[in-house]
Amino acid sequence: MTRIPLRPLARILEARAKGENPDAIERENLRRRHDDMRDRARLRAEGRLLVLAGLFLCAFLVVGGRMAMLSATEASEPRAQAPGASIAMARADILDRNGRVLATNLATHALYAQPPQMVDPENAALALAQIFPDLKADELLADFTGSRKFLWIKKKLSPEQKQAVHDIGEPGLLFGPREMRLYPNGSLAAHVLGGASFGKEGVSAAEVIGVAGIEAQFDEYLRNPANGDAPLMLSLDLTVQAAVERVLYGGMKMMNAKGAAAVLMDVHTGEIVSIASLPDFDPNDRPRPLTQGDQSDSPLFNRAVQGVYELGSTFKIFAAAQAVELGLVNPATMVNTKGPLRWGKFRIRDFHDYGAQLSVTDVIVKSSNIGTARMAMDIGAARQRDFLATLGLLEATPVELVEAAGAKPLLPQNWSELSTMTISYGHGLSSSPLHLASAYASLLNGGTRVQPTLIRPTHVTVGPRIVTAETSAIARDMLRQVVVRGTASFGEVPGYAVGGKTGTADKPKPRGGYYDDKVIATFASVFPANNPKYVLVVTLDEPVETSGPKPRRTAGWTAVPVAAEIIRRVAPLMGLKPEIAPLSPTGVTLTSN
Repeated sequence: MTRIPLRPLARILEARAKGENPDAIERENLRRRHDDMRDRARLRAEGRLLVLAGLFLCAFLVVGGRMAMLSATEASEPRAQAPGASIAMARADILDRNGRVLATNLATHALYAQPPQMVDPENAALALAQIFPDLKADELLADFTGSRKFLWIKKKLSPEQKQAVHDIGEPGLLFGPREMRLYPNGSLAAHVLGGASFGKEGVSAAEVIGVAGIEAQFDEYLRNPANGDAPLMLSLDLTVQAAVERVLYGGMKMMNAKGAAAVLMDVHTGEIVSIASLPDFDPNDRPRPLTQGDQSDSPLFNRAVQGVYELGSTFKIFAAAQAVELGLVNPATMVNTKGPLRWGKFRIRDFHDYGAQLSVTDVIVKSSNIGTARMAMDIGAARQRDFLATLGLLEATPVELVEAAGAKPLLPQNWSELSTMTISYGHGLSSSPLHLASAYASLLNGGTRVQPTLIRPTHVTVGPRIVTAETSAIARDMLRQVVVRGTASFGEVPGYAVGGKTGTADKPKPRGGYYDDKVIATFASVFPANNPKYVLVVTLDEPVETSGPKPRRTAGWTAVPVAAEIIRRVAPLMGLKPEIAPLSPTGVTLTSN
């Protein structure tokens, strides 16, 4: 922009030379300057008006387009969400197989403080310490009188606690709405449900996220608004679960065991009707994980899924069934049981001296390590490994728990002939009770593979065949004989024809070797053995039965009675009618006159 000079020197001198008034030149230049300024201001104002008109036009188009989109969409109810927050609080319920609630949401409030707004911090600190015994008045007062502008006091309040805080009358104590996860049955099925906690939090909202178990495995599904709050239905039966946990707890205490686990599974579908691990916890008040020591000592540890143990003689039925399937033996084939069986510097012995030979059935009934090892030698390492793999014993179970992926069986680094022999009677390969239950179900249901599941399936598909139906029936008969006249005689439950196999394995030390006086006792059972419906596996950690003159630790004295009591309690709950044997003739004949 070129500014017009008011008194240009050349024109002033020229005007004076001609006798004209120089002030007229200044007035003319001032007029011209003002005209230029007015023209520029008018152009600037017109440009601003044009830009403003464009902005209004764009806003009108955006609002109109949004209104057109809303009018074209289907109306729906808004999600449960805090005003102005992006934190969705809704979470679907979890139900058992009969529709009973295992986990749901409860509307509650959180308590927070804004110290700058507090009138009487000292009184508020003393009153809060009385309402919440875990809080300390001096620490609260230090927070209230310090430099903090905001602090959480309690993330969850009961209605009674909220009313008590409200009665304090302190304006600096405020409440924020919350939805907390509620487990109405307390510790029942705690390891399955896992637990939940708060994730993203705001003053007026907090999201609930799963931290373990089913809650973590299906966290995305439970939080997904697209599911329309449809509940997640599990395969568990709440009534059966309560009975199993009650009996298992009593058995654990009676047998002086450190811990216990039980798995009850449908042999045809793989549905887990009950799964228990003791000691347990209340997911409403989930304890913190251990930061040191053995994690299996924590109540959070799921012994049924994460507990990887040598399960002892329960594995013997796999060797016998495979030998029958391969045509190497039949139930009456005599097996050399003369011992000890030598392999290099190692010796394999039986618990008792069973003589020079036993039939295959009696090898299982009497639980002969030597007889089982000889059958395994005939089978061979490669075939044994392939067979155990088809039973799912060499990989993590696919059950729907986040903890299951890390519970992989412990296998020998070199699957030698010695490993083949020891694995045949349950030593040298460690797996979980859930692995064992799945393998028994697959072997005994007619010979088809089943996968364990905690979700109630909408349809059932038959898995790949593992053994023939004839081999499966032979295996069931052998296990029935174990209860009738073998090591599991305490497992008989009148009316339900229980079959099963005991297993007692020395407990390994953390740094190698085995304890002399600590065992893992297991009883793997099927009932009814003649028409199998369910498999039950019970495992006790370090049990000791002390009713006799000497302590007894074998599964026949510890795990078997506990399993028998579980079957006695739950079989009627699951609709299994006992088969009552007909009475023998009395010799009295009814006649009519």
